Amino acid sequence: MSLKDNLDRMHELTRRAELGGGEDRIKKQHAAGRMTARERIEFLLDRGSFVELDKLKTHRSTDFDMADRKIPGDGVVTGYGAINGRQVCIFSQDFTVFGGSLSGAYAEKVVKVMDLAAKTGCPVIGINDGGGARIQEGVVSLAGYADIFIRNVVCSGVVPQISVMMGPCAGGGVYSPAITDFVIMVRDTSYMFITGPAVVKAATHEKVTMQELGGADTHSTRSGVCHLEADDDQGALLMAQELLSYMPQNNLEAPPFVPSGDDPNRRDAALDTIVPENPNKPYDMAELIKRVVDDGHFLEIQKDWGRNILTGFARLGGYSVGVVANQPSHLAGALDIDASSKAARFVRFCDAFNIPLVTFVDVPGYVPGTDQEFGGIIRHGAKLLYAFCEATVPKVTVITRKAYGGAYVVMSSKHIRGDFNFAYPTAEIAVMGPEGAVNIVFRSQLQKAKDTAKERVRLVEEYRKTFANPFKAAELGYIDEIIMPRETRPRLIQALKALENKREKNPPKKHGNIPL
Repeated sequence: MSLKDNLDRMHELTRRAELGGGEDRIKKQHAAGRMTARERIEFLLDRGSFVELDKLKTHRSTDFDMADRKIPGDGVVTGYGAINGRQVCIFSQDFTVFGGSLSGAYAEKVVKVMDLAAKTGCPVIGINDGGGARIQEGVVSLAGYADIFIRNVVCSGVVPQISVMMGPCAGGGVYSPAITDFVIMVRDTSYMFITGPAVVKAATHEKVTMQELGGADTHSTRSGVCHLEADDDQGALLMAQELLSYMPQNNLEAPPFVPSGDDPNRRDAALDTIVPENPNKPYDMAELIKRVVDDGHFLEIQKDWGRNILTGFARLGGYSVGVVANQPSHLAGALDIDASSKAARFVRFCDAFNIPLVTFVDVPGYVPGTDQEFGGIIRHGAKLLYAFCEATVPKVTVITRKAYGGAYVVMSSKHIRGDFNFAYPTAEIAVMGPEGAVNIVFRSQLQKAKDTAKERVRLVEEYRKTFANPFKAAELGYIDEIIMPRETRPRLIQALKALENKREKNPPKKHGNIPL
């Protein structure tokens, strides 16, 4: 063939690849409120930065009349580009081509770009909008998923991995996003489940819609699978951009520094009264966090699941930090199964990618009850203890009010290698709350008292003055300093600067055995 013929053929194949499943299917995608695979990449990446790989690759199946049904690209767009000038590798599933289903060739494209990310040390973003394994390819498609899964695991803790769910994701295909670091879902248009509504109905006689079973709201509030929820495709992609801004390119780099006009020495007098004098009165820890961090911006992760603990990213003096905080406005900030699992995974992500941890503590203990005990609060609660103990990144802790019992130890205390541990004057550090302690320690004295109620009040106050305060812990060196709340921001920034060159390593080992 002549050069002209080859060029003509190349242009035609390129045109077909860029059209995906064709104009009619693209119109259907738009009518459903969803962008196409290529539109999503163009929106996410810096303009003109995308370099596509394997644009003309097609499936090799000859079964079920597939030999004549070949579309260049085969249902996934792969390549690399930049977000805010920083390189990322990306794949975007194309629902207009065979419903975005995965073939052997399709998997090879994804695997190639994941291998590139591992070699070059850059994040991987997967945009998911596909119907699972391509049935016509049988075990070949299953093997393709396995090839992706093993790379998700090998890359875990090496380069950040973000999954953006923008359509269906069912069956075994859900395990790849589940292994990645963060899952972003779009409300009303994306869903994830192992078995669909029809199978559920046949097996259990339960009637449930796709959104009820695996929609963004379900995974944001009930399962904890979803980390961030967006209203539309554009919102989800913007969330991915923001997430990446807090992360290094890989586990050997430091997170990016973003200058801020917010004075690092800023003192906020409102913080002096944000913690109520009444120790049983709730308050919003998120408000406290926003008053401390740069520009009042806190990107909360999994905000609707495990609501008794807050996790998220912020900046202090321009430096990225991971924030973990008890939330007194929900379950009094006590730890339960969901909160422990949520915080543990977040702590381990930050530790893997060199992001310092700032912990705000107001915890009365663990949520009591048979549901928690039978559900394994011992095992799940130990995850958070394990994660904080294991972490070697800079760790700075502020006790704002209650820090009782084992929960005090777990929340990044000095005893588990907290680097700087501060407390407000309102802090109460003790084995248990005054009311419960008095009932145990002074039981006989209460029984003998003429006025039991009056004596209990006196003993509670005496216990509070003697034990439920930060001074005993400070005397023992368990608290480095008692600070005024208004000083929180400058003291945290000073501490993080002091820890900038921290060097701490765990003993050599293959890996630990976290209580999963």
